[in-house]
Amino acid sequence: MTTSMIEISTDRARLDIDYIHRYLSEECYWAIGRSRDVVEKSLANSLCFGVYADERQIGFARVVTDYATFAWLCDVFIDMAYRGHDLGKQLVEAVIAHPELQGLRNFILATRDAHELYRRYGGFEPLAAPDRWMARPRKE
Repeated sequence: MTTSMIEISTDRARLDIDYIHRYLSEECYWAIGRSRDVVEKSLANSLCFGVYADERQIGFARVVTDYATFAWLCDVFIDMAYRGHDLGKQLVEAVIAHPELQGLRNFILATRDAHELYRRYGGFEPLAAPDRWMARPRKE
């Protein structure tokens, strides 16, 4: 990574939807094959965070929330070419610090391999009572 100016923004107009769709549907294990329509609908109904290096989008996160009691952090990624420079840490910290996400009763996420990142920089811990949580599986 060159000495680029990094910025994290929730300005929806700056989101590069083509890039986000391509990265999610081709690079992210949880979203392989996700359609463009589904990506667009998810962006329209979430608080989105773009990560930019000199105006070029290089990362993303979105939060599904009611802004009062609940939030789900999901679809978090940093472009492979920009990893290893603490950008994931900065992104998680920006999400957690966002003024509209303060005081929520539940703020959750799911991860296969980034537990330490979310614990250290977001304050996330394993569910206190996982036996209380349920999920409705998608039927194929």
